[in-house]
Amino acid sequence: MAKNNKEYSSPEDVSILSRGIKIEGNIFSEGNIRIDGKVTGNVETSSNLTLGEHSDLNGEIKAKNITISGKVEGTLFTSEKLVLESKSLVIGDISCKILVVESGAKFNGNSRMGDQQTASIQSP
Repeated sequence: MAKNNKEYSSPEDVSILSRGIKIEGNIFSEGNIRIDGKVTGNVETSSNLTLGEHSDLNGEIKAKNITISGKVEGTLFTSEKLVLESKSLVIGDISCKILVVESGAKFNGNSRMGDQQTASIQSP
């Protein structure tokens, strides 16, 4: 029986950018992404994005679900849920279906919520 040599990325796959890593450029993925380092550029995934406590991202973000514990400067688009955890700092505009803001989170910008706002967000 011959093996199929195609590579697949499942939603369970997680790409991790550890603390201390600095990237200048855009990141695209079909799987989940966790960032604990610094990124200057856009991040886009059709799955979930987690920004850890030490993350520092400057750019546009597009994802199905986003959870933020670190710092973000830029525009955020999510087709489902955006969670701003207690230590997060977000400077920029957000568009999401569901917004969760924990006590202590800091957000400076505009927000748009609901199905109509996120309907145009497509996966990469």
